[in-house]
Amino acid sequence: MNVMIFKSVGDGRPYPDHGLTSPKDWADVPPRQVRLDELVTTQRTLDLDKLLAEDSTFYGDLFAHVVEYRGVLYLEDGLHRAVRAALQQRPVLHARVLTLR
Repeated sequence: MNVMIFKSVGDGRPYPDHGLTSPKDWADVPPRQVRLDELVTTQRTLDLDKLLAEDSTFYGDLFAHVVEYRGVLYLEDGLHRAVRAALQQRPVLHARVLTLR
């Protein structure tokens, strides 16, 4: 049986620039649950220090950042959170989801 964590592993952001760069910018985007197997990553590699750090969200947003573009959910920030959820066998992730038209 072939189990996939993510829908796909991408490399880069195939959507237009949305101008949200800091956790403060993202604060107005309400969080919701998203399934890991519906996400396309925007980075191919993960920094193990971020994955293993207990305080990895201390200075940032508590939620991952996802961009919905043309019906596809792209994981822009929070790959370490998503991998951590997968390792804990949780199929969902809490994320702020920005929809671009």
